[in-house]
Amino acid sequence: MNPPIRLHNTLTRTKEPLRTERPDRVTMYVCGPTVYNYAHIGNARPAVVFDLLSRLLRHDYREVIYARNFTDVDDKINAAAAAAGLPIGAITNRYIAAYHEDMQALGVLAPELEPRVTEHIPAIIELIQTLIARGHAYVEQGHVLFHVPSYAAYGQLSGRRTGDMLAGARVDVAPYKRDPLDFVLWKPSTPNLPGWDSPWGRGRPGWHIECSAMIGQHLGQTIDIHGGGQDLVFPHHENEIAQGTCAHGALYCRTWVHNSFVTVDGQKMSKSLGNVLLVRDLLEQAPGEAIRLALLSAHYRKPLDWNAQRLLAAQQTLTRYYESLSKVAHIAALPQVEPDPALLEALRSDLNVPGAMARLHMLLTELDDADTDVQRVQAKSLLLASAAVMGLLQQAPQTALVALRPGAAASFAQPSDDVWMRSLLAEREQARRDRDFAKADALRTELEAAGFMVEDTPEGPVLRPAAKEPA
Repeated sequence: MNPPIRLHNTLTRTKEPLRTERPDRVTMYVCGPTVYNYAHIGNARPAVVFDLLSRLLRHDYREVIYARNFTDVDDKINAAAAAAGLPIGAITNRYIAAYHEDMQALGVLAPELEPRVTEHIPAIIELIQTLIARGHAYVEQGHVLFHVPSYAAYGQLSGRRTGDMLAGARVDVAPYKRDPLDFVLWKPSTPNLPGWDSPWGRGRPGWHIECSAMIGQHLGQTIDIHGGGQDLVFPHHENEIAQGTCAHGALYCRTWVHNSFVTVDGQKMSKSLGNVLLVRDLLEQAPGEAIRLALLSAHYRKPLDWNAQRLLAAQQTLTRYYESLSKVAHIAALPQVEPDPALLEALRSDLNVPGAMARLHMLLTELDDADTDVQRVQAKSLLLASAAVMGLLQQAPQTALVALRPGAAASFAQPSDDVWMRSLLAEREQARRDRDFAKADALRTELEAAGFMVEDTPEGPVLRPAAKEPA
């Protein structure tokens, strides 16, 4: 049996062993995009983070059921369709296809399930009816609202008190609300908006009820893992818990996992600043694998600042790996090799990617230092099997190197010490920016072991040959 995966549970605010309903099966639901535009780098971070988690789960569990939804009915979608003069479905289908293309380029595997809200209207109506029957929801002026005071544990996930929520949350205080915190489960639709027949008239669902209904239909009343961005903790996930718990009288989710924000050059992404970075635009600058590695270069619970240095460091790191792999391209890797135990141990500890990458560096060194073909086969096989858990290094070296450094295809078979040194130096500089001083010190040690000294200057780090000790 594998050691337990330990994840930081937002609900308990502790890192704890993953608990599942069945020992050989795990269910995970992650909130996906609202499809009215192309995916930006903030949308890509949870996709990559939970793809990594799903890969680890698939290694450790016989059965994984991973669902990531598409919100395909929303006021932003309505506005985009009106502006384009197109039907709602034309907009959502266009951006769902684009999302699939972008995520595939980042090495994100398709989840087992991709439910769309518009395909689950009957389940949503049924869930709302259950909440009304149990006294947790009410009908007023064509709206159905969840009555927050009916659920005493409301606020437990976010750690907010009712008074703080009233003062700080963006709450729609409408005259039909019994309490200012009550939120909409169903709202009426005008003839020009999408709508469905319901016991309360033609309308459409509120945002929060959608995920609870899709989870209930596909994964059951209690799921093992619920994931998403930190911005969804309140009110979206808080409201999901209230709905699911009150409808079924059962625990809604065992472990809540949230990734932190993405900034761009130290600033929050926003249209007003003009710094919203679309994945497909970044793909014109760098290969998807480099973008993936850059997104994984900070721990998922820490803010990630996207900048040119981070992307360059990822490109240089991948170049170094693929150059070493190009030297052994003629050697076939062994099939069905188990990933490195130390790398798995790092990932099982709340997705410690920096620790896993440090181990991957050591596996690369073992490949570079191998003296015989037998050793090279073993080292290459272990490196590739371990990297596969992270969604890395699965391309043919020549193909990868052409994308990483266009125009250099002819020299792909000769690894460069200069590239190797610059990749480590760039990684160390980014680690220092992230205040990950343990990783920065480890990279300095690796460079010193190779015979180089790092000198930090006001203009940036400089590599110098280490002085030789007298004989």
